[in-house]
Amino acid sequence: MPARTQTRTHRPAADSVEIRLPWWAVVLPALAFAALLLLIVEPGQAHAAAGDPAIGLLLGHILGLMPA
Repeated sequence: MPARTQTRTHRPAADSVEIRLPWWAVVLPALAFAALLLLIVEPGQAHAAAGDPAIGLLLGHILGLMPA
């Protein structure tokens, strides 16, 4: 009579916790941090560009960061 083999489950052990984040849970905070960093990195140029709207400058920075 053959002996029974124990099958392994893919579930984590009862005392461990497995956390999987979706891709956007990492990307969105990183983009928000980058946008805020762009706003505070160049405070000296804010007075020189008083005629330009702030949204246009922000979009210009974002488009400058994106690959062509």
